[in-house]
Amino acid sequence: IDRIMAGGLESLDSRGELAHLYLADGSAPITGRSFGAPTSAKGEVVFNTGMVGYPEALTDPSYRGQILVLTFPLIGNYGVPDTELRDAYGLPEYFESNQIHIAGLVVSGYSWEHSHWAAHQALSKWLKDNGIPGIYGVDTRALTKKIREMGALLGNLVVNPPQSTSLTTDMFSDPNKRNLVSEVSTKSVTVYGESNTTSILAYDCGMKFNIIRYFVDEHNVKLTVVPFDYDLEANPSNIQWDGLFLSNGPGDPNMCPQTIKSIKYAIGLDPPRPIFGICLGNQLLSIAAGAKTYKLKYGNRGMNQPCIDLRTGRCYITPQNHGFAVDSKSLPANWKPLFINANDLTNEGIVHTDKPFFSVQFHPEASGGPLDTAFLFDKFIGHVRKTSQPLVLQDGLSYQRKTYKKVLLVGSGGLSIGQAGEFDYSGSQCIKALKEEGIEVILINPNIATVQTSTEKNDATPGADRVYFLPIRPHVVMDIIHKEKPDGIIVSMGGQTALNVGVELWKTGQLQEAGVEVLGTQIPAIEATEDREIFSQKLEEIGESIALSYPATDIDEAVLVANKIGYPVLVRAAFALGGLGSGFAADDDELKDLAAKAFATSNQILIDQDLRGWKELEYEVVRDSSDNCITVCNMENFDPLGVHTGDSIVVAPSQTLTNREYFMLRKTALKVVRHLGIVGECNIQYALNPKSEKYCIIEVNARLSRSSALASKATGYPLAYVATKLCLGKDLVSIRNSVTKTTTACFEPSLDYCVLKMPRWDLKKFNRVSNKLGSSMLSVGEVMAIGRSFEEVMQKACRMVNPALDGLEGIGSGLTSDEIPLDEQMSTPTDTRLFAVQRALEEGWGVDKVHDLTKIDKWFLSKLQNIASMRNACMECGDIDKVLATNGEDRMRSLKIAGFSDRQIASYTNLLPLQEGAAKVRAIRKSLGVKPCVKQIDTLAAEFPAETNYLYMTYSGNQDDVSEGTYEPINNAEGRDASATPSTKMFRSRMRSVSVGGKNNKLTENQERGVVVLGCGAYCIGSSVEFDWCAVSAVRQLRKDGFKSIIVNYNPETVSTDYDESDRLYFEEMSLERVLDIYEREGAAGVVVSVGGQIPNNLAGPLAQSGAHILGTAARDIERAEDRQQFSDMLDDMGLKQPAWSVLNSKDEAVEFSNNVGFPVLVRPSFVLSGAAMRVASDETQLRNFLGLAADVADDKPVVVTKFVLGAKEIEFDGVASGGKILNYAIGEHLENAGVHSGDATVILPAQKLYVGTIRQIKKYGAAIAKALNITGPFNIQFMATGNDVMVIECNLRASRTFPFVSKTLHANFISLATRAMCGLPVTPYRISLLDIDYCCVKAPMFSFTRLRGADPTLGVEMSSTGEVACFGDDPYEAFLQSLLATGFKLPQKGGTVILSIASENFRREFAESALSLCKMGYKVVGTPGTAEFYQDNYSLDIGRGTKPTDKD
Repeated sequence: IDRIMAGGLESLDSRGELAHLYLADGSAPITGRSFGAPTSAKGEVVFNTGMVGYPEALTDPSYRGQILVLTFPLIGNYGVPDTELRDAYGLPEYFESNQIHIAGLVVSGYSWEHSHWAAHQALSKWLKDNGIPGIYGVDTRALTKKIREMGALLGNLVVNPPQSTSLTTDMFSDPNKRNLVSEVSTKSVTVYGESNTTSILAYDCGMKFNIIRYFVDEHNVKLTVVPFDYDLEANPSNIQWDGLFLSNGPGDPNMCPQTIKSIKYAIGLDPPRPIFGICLGNQLLSIAAGAKTYKLKYGNRGMNQPCIDLRTGRCYITPQNHGFAVDSKSLPANWKPLFINANDLTNEGIVHTDKPFFSVQFHPEASGGPLDTAFLFDKFIGHVRKTSQPLVLQDGLSYQRKTYKKVLLVGSGGLSIGQAGEFDYSGSQCIKALKEEGIEVILINPNIATVQTSTEKNDATPGADRVYFLPIRPHVVMDIIHKEKPDGIIVSMGGQTALNVGVELWKTGQLQEAGVEVLGTQIPAIEATEDREIFSQKLEEIGESIALSYPATDIDEAVLVANKIGYPVLVRAAFALGGLGSGFAADDDELKDLAAKAFATSNQILIDQDLRGWKELEYEVVRDSSDNCITVCNMENFDPLGVHTGDSIVVAPSQTLTNREYFMLRKTALKVVRHLGIVGECNIQYALNPKSEKYCIIEVNARLSRSSALASKATGYPLAYVATKLCLGKDLVSIRNSVTKTTTACFEPSLDYCVLKMPRWDLKKFNRVSNKLGSSMLSVGEVMAIGRSFEEVMQKACRMVNPALDGLEGIGSGLTSDEIPLDEQMSTPTDTRLFAVQRALEEGWGVDKVHDLTKIDKWFLSKLQNIASMRNACMECGDIDKVLATNGEDRMRSLKIAGFSDRQIASYTNLLPLQEGAAKVRAIRKSLGVKPCVKQIDTLAAEFPAETNYLYMTYSGNQDDVSEGTYEPINNAEGRDASATPSTKMFRSRMRSVSVGGKNNKLTENQERGVVVLGCGAYCIGSSVEFDWCAVSAVRQLRKDGFKSIIVNYNPETVSTDYDESDRLYFEEMSLERVLDIYEREGAAGVVVSVGGQIPNNLAGPLAQSGAHILGTAARDIERAEDRQQFSDMLDDMGLKQPAWSVLNSKDEAVEFSNNVGFPVLVRPSFVLSGAAMRVASDETQLRNFLGLAADVADDKPVVVTKFVLGAKEIEFDGVASGGKILNYAIGEHLENAGVHSGDATVILPAQKLYVGTIRQIKKYGAAIAKALNITGPFNIQFMATGNDVMVIECNLRASRTFPFVSKTLHANFISLATRAMCGLPVTPYRISLLDIDYCCVKAPMFSFTRLRGADPTLGVEMSSTGEVACFGDDPYEAFLQSLLATGFKLPQKGGTVILSIASENFRREFAESALSLCKMGYKVVGTPGTAEFYQDNYSLDIGRGTKPTDKD
């Protein structure tokens, strides 16, 4: 910390002395830096894939003489516990022996700052005190792959190596040639549990201390530990023993002839005495029995080895550490294999057929690791005590598996806050799994923008057989069931919407009556997780507890319960999604207010103990019907408890948990899930005391959730796909790992990288909405960053969530306030608190002070402080040449490992303007040899070969996992000239100019080069699942046409980031820097920027100027459409009508223009999405305020002021063109008048009430614009019409949010057609005849106003909807009503009350006919005073009068 606070360029230099790891294969030495003792060490280089437990691993005697490579890249996070702390037996409390046994330690990244309540010292100090060298800065993944392919290698770790070293044989030493067991075994006989009666004699061949604790603490035995060479037959100490235990240990079992001799003696005793062996003990027992052992290529070392019990077929996750194995084929008569490894099928245990002898290769006592097989100790002690052993049999379920012919899948409906695109991903995976089993799939989902509702299907991308675009209501689902007669229904893949429907249909008995089986977790188990009272009772049954929590059914009961718990309390609605209707109450008044709101959404509320400040953690758990149970991913919230997990930064795997904490919570998760009877996938959330091992369970989600999608993408384990297979009765063992293709799905992924999820909010779109975060979710989307350092993923995520940011910055972010005290900005969780924290660290605040205010773990804060100190060092120097004058390559690499972008470095060193500065930094970086490498997400930390295209880029490494493209990158020199058009013209003209053979050759080359498709990025208001549908459609068409497809996206909720969808998936940021990295590396034929929304579209110009080949419409033409001034000029030149407009250089000019054309006027910034900062100004004051806001959003792009036309009809024109000629188009009609953003409007297709003349004029204008901009690909034009007078509003040269709506309504995929056009392939327009369409489709917006306290639920020119639905009907009225119901709108019951409040007299007259209709239909109509008086006086309506709420109300 002192070094960091000192600042200066030293903070850019790698810490520690130079160190080399030499390998006996003769390869170049691996270079890194020392963080341990300044000494050398020889040994066998092996790897361990565990993500926690380094204190336990380093003191494991089985690692004697080995140089240990830890595959997890972040080591040292939680320090080292007190080595002097002893347990009741005088053994070290937290360690497996009295010393470090490894010869040396190799890691990727070392955390110089640690944080944990039990930490006593840093890992580096512990190593130095014990004389053990350590090296960091190593590409441990590359080293692991080398060991995997070549076998365990001899190595020599040298600190401060000589300048030139030639490899000689004396540099290496094989520890397996030593009797390692003799080095680690006890030298005397020791007794533990002297007073206990059952006597076990244990051979210490390197026994871990947790074995002693397990025997004595858990089983109350008298354990006599003897040296490995103790002569059992002679028994010089006259030890009385009832059973024999053979411990783990290092090295070759054949080096222990004395132990083998004694085991042979024990085997021959009559009557036999029970024998149990672990690890080396398994090999020793096998040799004593007459079998053979052999050395494994690289051994099994880690915490996630799946082992199958050959008695039952059950699979268990086991920790292992061994380099030798038993040859099962050599086992003599009466000996059988007991366990086998589910991955490599090696022997994992043996058993005698009629005597109580058995052993296993793994560690049931597990320290570190899981305790899933601890029952083997029970079995052994049972044999010793001669208690009857339970009969162990297969459950037979695999023979009873039911087959299903037709399944109904219930979707989630429109996207809303708390329920977003993750359910499109899970539903799509579910459909894929069902179709693989030959099952007919019926889907109900009115979300027309989703991939799962696509009707096109083929063998590669199977879709649902029939899709019902209908409201997800119980009676509608039952109508479908009566029509389709499915065998089963899946309600766990559609969020809370589907779950609630399933629960209601089950409770009313309708599903049972129809003979439809709920697949997966049964409804009673779901209810147990949803009802807090039942849930609490269930947990009590197994000795677990939730935080103090009580239900209440009215406000009085809520007050009583809150006082029983003690304020402050958390108020939540039961059966609610995303914490809807929840918040913290500090007293009775606040409680009553919150309770009233919560009861508006649920008939039961929950009052919970306030645990703010505790750590929040999640585990994703999978269980099959055979009771195989695994945890796929654990996640830790950056923010302490009190912020909804959907609004918190989340890190996977957890970074600050010890082995004990990690596996304590894992053990509880498995116990809870088994007790509840969940089958499939679920999520369990914990609160963990940051100062102890005390924890409580927050909740269990017995369905696929947002966290499930995140965990799937974070690990590469397809949870929804696997959960679907399990719903059908399959077991985990029989399902293959879809990444490695060779290993089982019954495993727990090992990550050799770090993942960070950051939420995306759009709170600034809503006036009067507080940006404070709490227990009710507010975010509209999220991003996921992958890297090998925490600093890297944090900075990546900042750029992903907000493309305007260059990284994590406080002072330069524009997201902190100069008016609010910094401590106040940090103490309250908000959507900008992260940047306030960073600002404080940049200004020199200490980690302790920031922690006191935020309760964010100090380890996380120390990483943010690293970023701040490196930023400050560069800025204080201010010159790139000076920054790199000393240790240039090392400093540049340090900056890139810490996640700094080229733009950041350029900004800090005054290389302006930034785009040119970033290009200069890029050139310098390349000249220094500092380039990112490509790594795979393979689920098993490189332990097994992986056939995966799931990739990310990082600077923490020097070797790629996949090969580069075979072609040199296309450098579009024309694109470097700003005046030229970087388009596909040259490509198409070359194609036309050569012979047919030449054409084919060029096409083949482009197919092999591949096409980079830029995805949609984070979901936000204005860019949602519809752009993911566009990207997926483009990628599927590319693959269909034989093109290698390369997708770039960072949104974990999307289908496009499913690695099955493309040939290569880069889960990466869509910055200019990273897209160029990928483009150049792949040698791609071009980049598609027009299917992912505004973010990739804005990259068209910078990419073209950097030499990238943009496919489709030229970058310069895109700019002409996006730049409001250029586009308006073009329309004027073409004589196309548009509202009066002007680009203004000052607010005074804007006021003058507005006075001339007349208010209201519209303020429109350029290059923005969803009408960001677009406002209608009714007077001069509003205009001046809105111009300031627009200028902030538009940056240096033009802001245009236009006349706002009242009462006009808005019309959508979606089209596909090639070479400026329209191929297909669709005209959609807005129900609302112009002035409501198109994303918030109700759209009807085909248009119903447009004049023929209007349609002709729109087609004419559309064709003219397409020609003028030479459009190739998708485009969208928005028009307004008053009578037959048509005016152009704007044109987007990209896919719009209505493309999936148009494509599915007309049964013509516009994106597929556009993709072929952009790739220069022959295109044939679809034959679309509106006369043949005998139906109508209405798209309705989905809003989340109920989640945004203080939001004004009125619509305007800036978009506020979070999703959309669409339904079909014979006429627009039926389709509109169905769509409205699909958004969750509740029709008033007949005889109910309707409240009218209409401010404008014109609108009151317009609504008069409808008001009369409501009265005639039997509704009681009540109006606010002015409205009621108007209808009573003018229409003699019998209308009641209500009063508006006062401030007090």
